[in-house]
Amino acid sequence: MDATTQLTDRSTATQVRAAFRAGHVRPSSGLVPGRTQANLVVLPKDWAFDMLLLAQRNPAPMPLLDVTDPGVVTTEWAPGADLRTDLPMYRIWREGRLVEEVCDASGHWSDDAVAFLIGCSFGFEAALQAAGVPVRNLDQGRNVAMYRTDRPLRAAGRMHGDLVVSMRPVPPELVARATTVSAAVPFAHGAPVHVGDPARLGIADLARPDYGDPTVLEDGDVPVFWPCGVTPQRALEESRPPWAITHAPGHMFVTDMPDGRSPQD
Repeated sequence: MDATTQLTDRSTATQVRAAFRAGHVRPSSGLVPGRTQANLVVLPKDWAFDMLLLAQRNPAPMPLLDVTDPGVVTTEWAPGADLRTDLPMYRIWREGRLVEEVCDASGHWSDDAVAFLIGCSFGFEAALQAAGVPVRNLDQGRNVAMYRTDRPLRAAGRMHGDLVVSMRPVPPELVARATTVSAAVPFAHGAPVHVGDPARLGIADLARPDYGDPTVLEDGDVPVFWPCGVTPQRALEESRPPWAITHAPGHMFVTDMPDGRSPQD
């Protein structure tokens, strides 16, 4: 599969990763329904414990799937895949500043790099659809809308920051169903953290997300907010490690694991 190949929801995880490795760039929402997608955070070994502790103390936005040994670029969540090349887009950070977005992070990876794979809310979108809950961002062909909030994380060593959330509009009569469905997938962030007025989270304007694309609410829709795996990127801005590599928001690592399962199951 080359970079010009059209990916669809019928593409396999292996095909999707091969296309990304070849240079195809697109948000991964809606691809390979039923397979776990993961956020990526890579830090120097000296910062790895602080990141691990931050995730342990804030499991809703940072449900840990895997942590690599220093320098290792593979994971049991996708045997044969390469974490340096198999995501559609990466972000490169220096001292808390985003300095570059690249399709191949190989040149920025070091021997002391520790990679964290963190669950993603894309992992419950197929379940929502199967339960009859519309997923407006998929219907509209857009990346999910993500927002910074004013809710602080529980800090860990040098790592601190505020919660980031994703938002999906839901008809009011389906909010309870959406909550139940997503709560059953804790590795994909689980249940929403807030329903309704975005100002309660410190969000000023739903039409202007901090990451991703704005999602159009249909008549009567209620905004529903889930913890988001972009939260560590906000923590990188605040905590300023010497360098870091992350996925670009919405451009995830597509694993081989079925949603809700791990390599040990």
